Amino acid sequence: MSRTGVIGGSGLYRMEGITKVRSVKMNTPFGRPSGDLTLGVFQDKEVIFLPRHGKGHTISPGEINYRANIYAMKKLGVERIISVAACGSLKEEIKPLDFVAVDQFVDRTNSAREMSFFDRGIVAHIMFADPVCAHLHKALCLAGAAAGVKIHQKGTYLNIEGPSFSTFAESSLYRGWGMDVIGMTNMAEARLAREAGICYASLAAVTDYDCWHKDYLNVSVEMVIANLHKNVENAKKIIFNAIGSLPEERKCSCGEALKNAICTDRKAVTPAVRKRVALLAGKYL
Repeated sequence: MSRTGVIGGSGLYRMEGITKVRSVKMNTPFGRPSGDLTLGVFQDKEVIFLPRHGKGHTISPGEINYRANIYAMKKLGVERIISVAACGSLKEEIKPLDFVAVDQFVDRTNSAREMSFFDRGIVAHIMFADPVCAHLHKALCLAGAAAGVKIHQKGTYLNIEGPSFSTFAESSLYRGWGMDVIGMTNMAEARLAREAGICYASLAAVTDYDCWHKDYLNVSVEMVIANLHKNVENAKKIIFNAIGSLPEERKCSCGEALKNAICTDRKAVTPAVRKRVALLAGKYL
């Protein structure tokens, strides 16, 4: 049975609605994930949930161990990940409390975030022109429509470093670039999921207009959390609708992302490196 992972962002720290729940502590070659992973069942489908900011929201966006989070999902047999993230809107028509099924990313983080499993003795270059799984993205769009909520079927997510919100100048610049929503977490997850051969789709829950809008000049944590609480049940409806609609077998190419991506001479890959990436790339080494 294939498993679907759900990564919860600000405001989404647990998943009511799943049964046969158990908690799993994990360690990985890349360290510990954000917290215990919750395993359960929804409509005879196995679901694994992880809050990216940890229990009690103790981990800042720049401190999240994205590699450990995705590796842990892979280790538990996850083939698809639905990521939920609080975002600001950079477009008038994308209103607070709307959702966006993100289909593109632009990265504005710094080099401190580790966004690849392949380093320290092995190099891989994945194709990433289309950073989300088209099949899973479509499932999210249909799930949002079925839930009766406003969901924009595409949008570019600008990933900033954080943890502070944007300046007015930055927000205005990003609007000029044509960006749609702004957040602090999803780019690393998308890249790592692709390297791990996991389908990935991002559901952006819009909480505010960043700080460019004349009627919403100051973004606050209180505003973000209040709107998240209003929309968390709708987010769960979308997630469960999507999971319920997924076929057992994948029909995309996400699982073969590493097929021609590893550049390192196989003879140069040390036993220690092989062991570290065996779960991800063993069949290609």
